[in-house]
Amino acid sequence: MTVAAMQRPPQVARQSAAEGVRLALSGDWTLFASQRLEEEGRRIVEEARLDRMVSIDLSQVSQLDTAGAWLINRARHDLAGRDVAVTLEHVRPEYSTLLEETHYRAFVVPSRPRFNVIFVLLADFGESIVDALREFYRGVSFLGEFISSMIYVAANPQRFRLTSLVAQIELVGFRSVPIIVLINILVGGIVAQQGIFQLLKFGASSYSVSLIGILVLRELGVLLTSIMIAGRSGSAITAELGSMKMREEIDALLVMGLSPIEVLIAPRVLGLVISLPILTFIADIAALFGGMVVSWWYGGISPVAFASLLKEAIALHTFLVGIIKAPFMALVIGLIASMDGLATQGSAESLGRQVTSSVVKSIFMVIVMDGLFAVFFAAIDY
Repeated sequence: MTVAAMQRPPQVARQSAAEGVRLALSGDWTLFASQRLEEEGRRIVEEARLDRMVSIDLSQVSQLDTAGAWLINRARHDLAGRDVAVTLEHVRPEYSTLLEETHYRAFVVPSRPRFNVIFVLLADFGESIVDALREFYRGVSFLGEFISSMIYVAANPQRFRLTSLVAQIELVGFRSVPIIVLINILVGGIVAQQGIFQLLKFGASSYSVSLIGILVLRELGVLLTSIMIAGRSGSAITAELGSMKMREEIDALLVMGLSPIEVLIAPRVLGLVISLPILTFIADIAALFGGMVVSWWYGGISPVAFASLLKEAIALHTFLVGIIKAPFMALVIGLIASMDGLATQGSAESLGRQVTSSVVKSIFMVIVMDGLFAVFFAAIDY
């Protein structure tokens, strides 16, 4: 005989009583017959909603589980809300305990207060400002911790992890070269094509070489490289540290008396600071090469003429402007990525949110710093 055949469906029978009405429950009030159980639970309320006194007889109930007890209690709650007095009869001790433990409680959904749309927008704007200031404070605090840790390592060189630093330089620098070269060759070619196309209207296509050289060396080379590194290496740092935080590896380092900044963060940040100027130099060469090829093919400017015009257009300080920016942008990317990685909570959702936040904030700060450097170099006429 199957289990389904052995089950007795739940039933409710209405019987007359001296006072009010008597409802006799029978069968198996268990989750196995969930649909029938829900119907019979509603039937208790329908049979007794017009009476003042109701007694529920459980003597014929063969089995009762949490689902059945909860439905009985829900019916009692609904009848009490209609001013119907409900009593239970012939309740077994085990059923009594189950009915007490599965007490029904109605969940009242609070009404949402209505606010003026303008006030809501102003409140959201103010909250965003406060969050930004809080993030800035965290960033400055984390920068202070990093600098103090580096000073301590400088005073104790034996604590410096050279192997980790070399590994990070390989991951951040060497393995990023192909994508950096490809992106900057394409961008250099696009800038050259557009510059020649526009300047041809004035018969000054040769000035496109000056446009390419100055724009690439001062701005585009370091900016594109920093954005690519923020998206590639910054997100990887956040994900690595976030995963370590989720698996409590950071706490394990603290228990062992090791500093996470010295062991994990310093090699990654220093690897970025060392690698980004080198990648910027490679990006400049790649962009100028792309511009030279497009100028030769599209504008008829030979490589020899391109090199001669480029030499007249740029100076050493033009190249140094982009290189000077690179370590500062690398420091910002590394600190933001590390800070967001350590802020990860114990869920995959938190990790994804922190990685996204890290990339967005890093790119935003790279662009802001590029603008600040542009204003600074313009002010000192460099």
